[in-house]
This record gives sequence, C-alpha cells and structure tokens, in this order.
Amino acid sequence: MSDRIQLASQVPAAVSAMMGLEAYLGGTDIPLSLKELIKLRASMLNGCAYCIEMHAEVAMKHGDSPQRLLALAAWRESPLFDERERAVLALTDEVTLIGERGLTEETYQQALALLGETLLAQCLMQVVTINAWNRIAVATRMEHKHP
Repeated sequence: MSDRIQLASQVPAAVSAMMGLEAYLGGTDIPLSLKELIKLRASMLNGCAYCIEMHAEVAMKHGDSPQRLLALAAWRESPLFDERERAVLALTDEVTLIGERGLTEETYQQALALLGETLLAQCLMQVVTINAWNRIAVATRMEHKHP
C-alpha cells in the first residue's frame, strides 16, 4: 500500500463533491456499458491501473466481454465497437489528451450527430470526471483491492 496522502481523510468535502458528480452521472441516460468504456479508455490513456482494474471488473460483471475490453487499446482498428461507441471513444481520447489538439470539430460534430446535445453533455461530464479520478488515483498511488 502507498504511504501517500489519503484524500478522503484530508479533504473529505472535496471527495464528497466528486462523489456528487458520480451520483449525478449514475442518473444520466448514458448506458452502463458506454460509461464503462469511457472510464476504461480514459484510464488506459492516463495509465491508471486502479481505475482500469475497477472498471474492467464492473464492465465484465455487467456482460461486456474480455475480448472487447482488451480491444479498447486499439479501438479504431477493432470491429467490436459500433458507430456510437466509436464517436464516444474518439471524444474520450481527445478530451483525455486535450493538450495535444483539443477536441476537434470533426469529433465534436460526429458525437453531436449520434448522441444529441444532452447525451453528448453527459458523456463529456463522464470523461471529465474519470479523468479527475485518474489523476487522484495516480497521484496518490491508489491500489485496487482484489477479492
């Protein structure tokens, strides 16, 4: 276990605010399988083992295949993702790596066309939230507990 700071004990109000975002996202129209793809893909890009392990377990528990989850590493080349999932994965990649080129107009317009404004906004908040969790987990060296 890491000896780094535990945010929940040092800044519980901040962690509570993050949990508020999670509560909001739990009530959105984003299908659970799509939420977990967002969380896994961003976590892969951010090198967050804690979140990868957690969200892979959740995704498989809810019926996603290990093959699809492994294919996330090369989703653009994989036939296992539909058009809407691809749009959301492109959004996830570009927002997670926002410093490289921002969110391109092409990716934004494709996601808007396939998701509509409300679902696009909800997916964007999911991407932003998992990126925040990734940064917390990596910075504090959180470790996923295995059963």
